[in-house]
Amino acid sequence: MDNLCHTLVGAALAQSGLKKRSPLGTATLLIAANLPDLDVISLAWGNTAGLAFRRGWTHGVLALSLSPFLLAAAMVGFDRVGKRGGARFWPLVGLSAIGVGSHPLLDLLNTYGVRWLMPFSNRWYYGDTLFIVDIWVWLLLGAGVLMSMRRERYGGSDWRLPARAALGAATAYTMGMFMVGRLAVAQVRFELNAAGVSTPRVLASPIPVTPIDRDVVVDEGEGYLVGSIRVGGNFVPGSHWPKRAPSTDMDDPAVSMAASTPAAATFLWWARYPSYIVDRRGNTTVVHFIDLRYARSPESSFGTLSVPISSAQLALSRPH
Repeated sequence: MDNLCHTLVGAALAQSGLKKRSPLGTATLLIAANLPDLDVISLAWGNTAGLAFRRGWTHGVLALSLSPFLLAAAMVGFDRVGKRGGARFWPLVGLSAIGVGSHPLLDLLNTYGVRWLMPFSNRWYYGDTLFIVDIWVWLLLGAGVLMSMRRERYGGSDWRLPARAALGAATAYTMGMFMVGRLAVAQVRFELNAAGVSTPRVLASPIPVTPIDRDVVVDEGEGYLVGSIRVGGNFVPGSHWPKRAPSTDMDDPAVSMAASTPAAATFLWWARYPSYIVDRRGNTTVVHFIDLRYARSPESSFGTLSVPISSAQLALSRPH
């Protein structure tokens, strides 16, 4: 999820009453809720390098186990340097663990996924439940936090209730979105299987703003079918896309050569539904790799990688 969502979760947890466990409780929860995203520094080495590193080490069980202690120690140290006094290590460890733990749970909910078991396993886990930027979660949590803070400011004894209600409402909304996604997948499978179409994998991705609509990618074995569905309605098929696989590389040496580059190897490892478009212009062939989770065009700002291959490179790759 986006960092505003993580921050609002941290704020709602604080306003639910957890901040009273120790001085600096609110700050600890806000920092902890965003702490795993320290891996954003990997983008300094390029977007493709970021794909290989993000939602891995800092989101895995080892970092999740150690970071609460490190953050709590840092907060106690900050408290002592500022001569504030009162910050307690073990309560802050507990708050840090709650905040840090909330982060990969939220990240699990979208189609990007998270690598829970890093560094012991590089496997991705996907929830396919919420769009990465969900304004309804923002509104629910934001309203709860603001109402809670207002009541607290004016001395209301029940100031914790709005934040707790917001957390409950956001949880209920998420559960509803999970069911919407599963119903969409089941409907697509039913319709395509009835038509004799194989459906080894079906992705029903949440889209912005509209909770009952899903963007669909169907793995048909030899290729992909994309389309859309609204819960309660029928699957609306769109276009067919080729599947990037070793068998397709045999048909086009440009695809094989492009796929063997380090950047493409990383991108294809990360992609769940990798397809491609081959663009031949003059002496250069450009292979556009596309992850159909996020893109349908090489011009998309995310989920694509373009690899140029010169005619000279292709000539060298041909057997003599």
